[in-house]
Amino acid sequence: MREIFAGMPWWVKWIAVPVIAIFVFGGLIASVVGFVISLLFKALIFVVLVGGLIFVVRKFMSSSSSRGDW
Repeated sequence: MREIFAGMPWWVKWIAVPVIAIFVFGGLIASVVGFVISLLFKALIFVVLVGGLIFVVRKFMSSSSSRGDW
């Protein structure tokens, strides 16, 4: 592979080949990036919901134990 690119100008290696790769694999790259961002967003929502649930349960348990009617 190096022998093929050895005789090529610099712009073929550093501009034309990446542009062709993005053109060919652009949809795949966008799908993977979208999937990763979606997964991170869902993980963040999960952490926030679990944290909120723990906060509410602790708040409820501390208020109910301070009343002493249990």
